[in-house]
Amino acid sequence: MDTLLLARLQFATTTSIHFLFVVVTLGLVTLLVGMQTAGFLTGDPKWERLTRFWGQLYVINYVLGIASGIVMEFQFGLNWSGLSRYVGNVFGAPLAIETLLAFFLESTFLGMWIFGWHRLRRGVHLALLWGVAITAYASAFWIMVANSWLQNPVGYELRDGVAHLTDFGALLTNPTLGMAFGHVLAASLLTGGMLMAAVSAWHLIRRTPDFALFRSSLRIGLVVAALAVSAVQGFGFAQFGPVGQVQPTKFGGGPGRDALVAEWTTRFGPGDWTPPVLSNVGLGFMILIGFTLGAVWLLLPLLWRDAVIRLRFPLWLILFALPLPFVAVILGWIAREVGRQPWAAYGLLPTSRAVSDVDAGLMLASLVGFGLLLGTLAVTNWVLLARHAARGAHDPALGRPPAPESDDHPRQPVLA
Repeated sequence: MDTLLLARLQFATTTSIHFLFVVVTLGLVTLLVGMQTAGFLTGDPKWERLTRFWGQLYVINYVLGIASGIVMEFQFGLNWSGLSRYVGNVFGAPLAIETLLAFFLESTFLGMWIFGWHRLRRGVHLALLWGVAITAYASAFWIMVANSWLQNPVGYELRDGVAHLTDFGALLTNPTLGMAFGHVLAASLLTGGMLMAAVSAWHLIRRTPDFALFRSSLRIGLVVAALAVSAVQGFGFAQFGPVGQVQPTKFGGGPGRDALVAEWTTRFGPGDWTPPVLSNVGLGFMILIGFTLGAVWLLLPLLWRDAVIRLRFPLWLILFALPLPFVAVILGWIAREVGRQPWAAYGLLPTSRAVSDVDAGLMLASLVGFGLLLGTLAVTNWVLLARHAARGAHDPALGRPPAPESDDHPRQPVLA
């Protein structure tokens, strides 16, 4: 057994599963902000009911997503000590900011929002949800800053064989950052919109009592998904130019790639310095799914006079299309991360030198253990989401008004 291969499989497993939680979190929190803001401005009670229903699904996904993130942190520390030693001074800076300033604040705001229903003023409660969304976006931004540095190391210098940060601003202007961050956010909105549309379609197919409520969420989900898929395509194709310039080996051949491979062979010795074919396969299928989901635009005219509901077959199409954005985000991750191989930090640190010196048997045991744990978390998440989604929006536990206090003590007679 190859320790490096096992470590890479473990990294792929943990990050892929965790990423599925992340895109749902980012997508749903944006939709929640829109719905609760609409309720605050209009006073229409339907928006509170929608916020409570979708907020409950969001909280379930968020809590289990945290658990998956902890597992991912463990595999980083166990398997990639070479990466930590060599580039930790640079790579660790945005991760520390994400943890201290974004994640902790996000969790605090979310906890106050969950337990603040009917206890805080409506404006304060809405502001907390805005805080959750802003810090969630900030968290994603700093994660992408760290990842973009691995894609294209900038703003550092080597001292005693260790990378040290010299230009923090260079991390924020990395050419592999901006469009990739927009691509991730748009993909999250697409995933959240399709999830909302698919759950709503299921209830409309079953003709549940909350017909009017899910009619509204179906419209919101379809419109958001349509706008998001166009943004996904735009940000995706906009990356080819800047990424191709700094990573000539990622998208194919050419004189730039040949010269760079020759340089690496001189510096690091002979080897296969081109990414696996899996990278281009993932990229191709992701683009195919992206164009397929573009057909969501064709459903928007059917919203007129509820034709999308009366015809019924578009509702089934929406339901069956739900897995597509999730598959696409995994394929996009494969294209980005596998396309960086065989480098942990592109052109700077080979993956073979980043892996920890761990026995292959222990690496296999941790791969199996973490894989089972993450698989359990993912299955649990989807079972709980499906169960709570199927119950409908009649009276979700989240935001339920407190029961009136009962006086169990008999009144004492009043003496004249």
